[in-house]
Amino acid sequence: MRTAAIDCGTNSIRLLIADVDDGAGLTDVVRLMRVVRLGEGVDATGELSEAALQRTFDAVDEYAALIKEHDAGRIRFVATSATRDAGNRDVFVSGVRDRLGVEPEVVSGGEEAELSFSGAASVLAGGNDAPVLVVDLGGGSTEFVVGTGSQVIAGRSMDMGCVRFTERFLRSDPPTDAEIAAAEEEIGRMIDEAHADVDLSSVHGIIGVAGSITTVTAHALKLPEYLPERIHGTELGLAEIDDAATSLLHLTRAERKALPYMHPGRVDVIGAGALIWRTVVRRVAEATEGRVQGAVASEHDILDGIALSAASRK
Repeated sequence: MRTAAIDCGTNSIRLLIADVDDGAGLTDVVRLMRVVRLGEGVDATGELSEAALQRTFDAVDEYAALIKEHDAGRIRFVATSATRDAGNRDVFVSGVRDRLGVEPEVVSGGEEAELSFSGAASVLAGGNDAPVLVVDLGGGSTEFVVGTGSQVIAGRSMDMGCVRFTERFLRSDPPTDAEIAAAEEEIGRMIDEAHADVDLSSVHGIIGVAGSITTVTAHALKLPEYLPERIHGTELGLAEIDDAATSLLHLTRAERKALPYMHPGRVDVIGAGALIWRTVVRRVAEATEGRVQGAVASEHDILDGIALSAASRK
């Protein structure tokens, strides 16, 4: 069955057109990302701006043409953090419906977490049912999901993401020590809050998904360009993640822009993403008393989960 999945987050909107076989495997037909910064300013104003909406609608028009061209039989459009938070989300919903012919689903943080785990779990080795933590670090929120290869055990979505924390804390170029300290304190508080629902001490590994985490991985590997096949499944130790994240955090925007694997839409927000990822990995290592000493990056994430869920719907 050919399905089309769209994941519309705070920073980017992504399309996956894929063929889903009976064993729930995915074969990519089209996979695209456009950075539209839908959530720009939402944390401060509570509204989606006209400019951000237009950028997003332009991408939806492009995706609608590709879905028609490739004859996808089922479409699922999922919108996440920025849209959940916006007082004028009805404008967004009607605009997408008019262009795509389907109702965009503004999913809860809990469902977002489950979809993220479903997509990321494909990187797990078969036959291993030890609980792992999937961390989906987006622009407006971060999902913490503990589960095994066969089921989700617990999940929590926190309003902590690379766009939100850049706007809220890391305003200087590069960020000052005081800005970093304030952001890190809030990240730690939010991780503690998530830990109340998601037992971080129980896990035997971490899988990280989404652009901030894969970019930190690319930086650690010193890739000559962004190479998904090199990033997917790469396991880095705690020190490697720490060093790469700290480096990105302290670079200027001009220095980040010059990196060959840096997407232009991440230049100004990767510092906050790197700081969140560094702090999460450190805290899980502490919570597990050193049992977890690193993390695996996955290129499969909520987008893959949306595609799988679209195929399974009646």
